[in-house]
Parts: sequence; C-alpha cells; structure tokens
Amino acid sequence: MHETTFSTLLYRYFFFGWLFRDTSRGTLFERAAAWRYNREQARWLPTYMWRWMWWGLAFYALGGVVELLLDSPLLSMLFYVPSALAVPVNAVIAAAWVGFKAMPGPL
Repeated sequence: MHETTFSTLLYRYFFFGWLFRDTSRGTLFERAAAWRYNREQARWLPTYMWRWMWWGLAFYALGGVVELLLDSPLLSMLFYVPSALAVPVNAVIAAAWVGFKAMPGPL
C-alpha cells in the first residue's frame, strides 16, 4: 500500500489544487465531465476557507501575544505576515467557489 508522506498531507491540508481536474484538455465530453467533477469537488472549498481563516487568526493572536509580552515587533512580524497572507488566499478560494457555483460549464 502506498504511504502518503507528511509533506504531501500538509500540502493537501492547506492547498486544494490537487482536488480538481484540467478542463482545458480533451474532447468536449471530457471537458464537460471534468467540469462536473470540479463542481462536485467545490464542496470542499469552504473547508479550506475555514482552515485558512483559523490559521490566520491564530497567527495574528500569536503575533499580538509576542508583541505585548516580549515587546518585540520584529519577532511578532513572523506571525503577522502569515496572518495577513491568509486574507488573499481566502479571497481566491471564495472566488473559485463562487465561480464553480455561478459559471456555466464549458461549451
């Protein structure tokens, strides 16, 4: 049996690209099937949004704690930057989710 490495699991926990199929290749029927598959897999996107939101909030809180308790703005930057990056990642995930719900399939 194939064992999945920890780094692969960590990647799959935070990034969702592995869930989807390419809809730009194949015949019209293959592209339509890939689109339907991707629409079904889009149900997992809110889960990824929650993960990024909670990790962003946790890093923001850690940055605040480090800044207040240790009085070290440079060290707290190590926590504030990942928390700030969670915002655009969530925006991309939300756009993808809305796109899968609202857009018609390939023609």
